Amino acid sequence: MNIKVNDKEMQVADGLKLAQLLAQLQVPEKGTAVAINDTLAKKDTWAERQLLPGDNVLIISAAYGG
Repeated sequence: MNIKVNDKEMQVADGLKLAQLLAQLQVPEKGTAVAINDTLAKKDTWAERQLLPGDNVLIISAAYGG
């Protein structure tokens, strides 16, 4: 199925969970926020949140430094 991740089209397996996507992309849990279709996804739902065709996933990672 096709989804968008940070405005880029991506093909993923049907039934993929958000936590699985983040693991595939090697996105660290700490310091990361995720929105799906403009709605914040709480971290405690990542393992259960199934992605659907056409979902728009926005991943924001905190940057450290000065």
